[in-house]
Amino acid sequence: MPETGFLCACCDQRHDELPFAYGTPAPAYWTPDVEEIADSVLGEEQCVVGGEHFFVRARLVLPVVDDETDFEWGVWVSLSKDNFARASKLWDDPARVDEPPYFGWLSTVLPIYEPTTVNLKTYVHSEPVGTRPTVELEPTDHPLAVEQRTGITRDRVRAIAELLLHPEG
Repeated sequence: MPETGFLCACCDQRHDELPFAYGTPAPAYWTPDVEEIADSVLGEEQCVVGGEHFFVRARLVLPVVDDETDFEWGVWVSLSKDNFARASKLWDDPARVDEPPYFGWLSTVLPIYEPTTVNLKTYVHSEPVGTRPTVELEPTDHPLAVEQRTGITRDRVRAIAELLLHPEG
C-alpha cells in the first residue's frame, strides 16, 4: 500500500496525507455581488445566477496510473436551462443514470493549468442518486483534458498538492 504522507518540496515539511481531491465552493461566475442579484442561489450541488445561468457541481476524475485511488477535481459545470431543468427534475430519481450526458462548459478555474480551464467543453454524466455527476472533457490538447485521458502519477498528485498548499511557493 502506498505511503499516505509526503515530504513537501515547497516547505520541506512532512504532510501527513497526500490529498487526492480538491474542490471549489462555487462556480467561477459566483462573486459576492451576485448574491444581491434577483434569482441567484448558491446551493451545495446547484447554482443559479440571475435566473439565466445554471450550474451543477460535479467530479472531474483523473486516473492515477500508479495508485488504486483516482484523483478528483470538484468542479462546477454550466448547463443549458433545459438540461438544468431536466437534471433537477431527475435529481432524486434512480432512473437518472439512464440519461444521456448533458453538454456543458467547465465553470471552475483550476489554477495550476494554463491556459485557463474555464469554458472547456464537457459532457456531464449522471451517476446514481447520492453521487455527484462526473465530467468528461472534450478530447483536446488542453493539459487537463490530456491528464483525464492518459492519467497522472502519484508524483503529479504530490506536485498538485505542493502547488495548492503553497500557492506563493
